[in-house]
Amino acid sequence: MINQTEISVRDALAQIVIRKPSVKDGVALADLIQRCPPLDHNSLYCNLLQCSMFADTAVVAYLGSQLVGAVTGFLKPSDPDTLFVWQVAVAPDARGNNLAGAMVRTILKEHPQVRFFETTITAENRASESTFTRLARSLNCKISRRIIFDQTHHFAGHHASEVLWKLGPF
Repeated sequence: MINQTEISVRDALAQIVIRKPSVKDGVALADLIQRCPPLDHNSLYCNLLQCSMFADTAVVAYLGSQLVGAVTGFLKPSDPDTLFVWQVAVAPDARGNNLAGAMVRTILKEHPQVRFFETTITAENRASESTFTRLARSLNCKISRRIIFDQTHHFAGHHASEVLWKLGPF
């Protein structure tokens, strides 16, 4: 973990390396997501897929040997100009410095054909709402929102409604 008495978070973020994930990052990704409520915990198998088969549309952020951030996603098969972001995870000690935005921008730089960005956010996830509102401002684009998976109809009351956020065009 980042020892804040020895190194400030801002100094640490200057040392973070953002890169594409590999299958070797799967376990670390699963561990990071465990530390980032309210994110849904995927199976380790899913995290391994995100780090291998979906690596071209994902990034991981390391401070030394510690995974402190990750963004996973994919280009929508029906809309190849749309990046769907599956999950954004930032370790508690690395929050508050727009690491999430930097990771998303890294993916967008690799995919200049992308004009839209989509993700789903539950109402209680204020941190994600703030992140994507800031991202829309920085990309100078609009945000639209609609419930895509309803708590009652799709989740049978076992999960909060998921709201689809669509940013773009940019």
